[in-house]
Amino acid sequence: MIVDYNEMGIKAFQEKRYEDAAQAFNDAIEQNPDEAVGYINFGNLLATLNDVERAERFFQKALTVDEKAATAYYGLANLYYNAERFVEAAKLYQKSIEHGIEGADAYFMLAKSFEREGNQSLALPYMQRAAELAPEDLEIRLSYGILLCTLEMFEHAKPELEYVIEHDVNNADAHYNLGVLYAVSTDRIDDAKYHLKQAYTLAPEFDQARYIYDMLCQRQN
Repeated sequence: MIVDYNEMGIKAFQEKRYEDAAQAFNDAIEQNPDEAVGYINFGNLLATLNDVERAERFFQKALTVDEKAATAYYGLANLYYNAERFVEAAKLYQKSIEHGIEGADAYFMLAKSFEREGNQSLALPYMQRAAELAPEDLEIRLSYGILLCTLEMFEHAKPELEYVIEHDVNNADAHYNLGVLYAVSTDRIDDAKYHLKQAYTLAPEFDQARYIYDMLCQRQN
């Protein structure tokens, strides 16, 4: 009977039995040193434990074993993103997508990497793709709406922000951005004030929302 050490390790990892997970992934690597999955799993464990240097080495080893290992590119990209190495992170997220990683997360993180580099226009198609792949993910939809606002694409941003509020009425960020959208792109000042007030009521530290609300009140007087 062949023991699936990776499966054992993932179960231990999910149960936060990290020493058992490490042992299982080590056994998986010893059993199949020419397969990337053991190195990737060990890298993910080390990243969770914030052992960044060793995690990086395991992801890189996975890629020497299999240069098409999409999840190794993704794991390495996350390390670089968290270290604010956004240019490198973006290249690796792109690699993970090229090699067939599934789901919205890689597109979302690629977009965030471009955003953090100040390249919102380049971020847009990847954020849009993330929203298409995960239409019920409120974090992605909010980020997409905010990005559209940043690019002054207000007509497209509005339904994104409204969707977030519809499904999370207490989302202060969504209220704030929808309030700003109404303030700068329409004459619906009362709607702008409503959402800005919601933002600083829900999040009292939201000084910018209160500041813009007060400005709009003064403008109406």
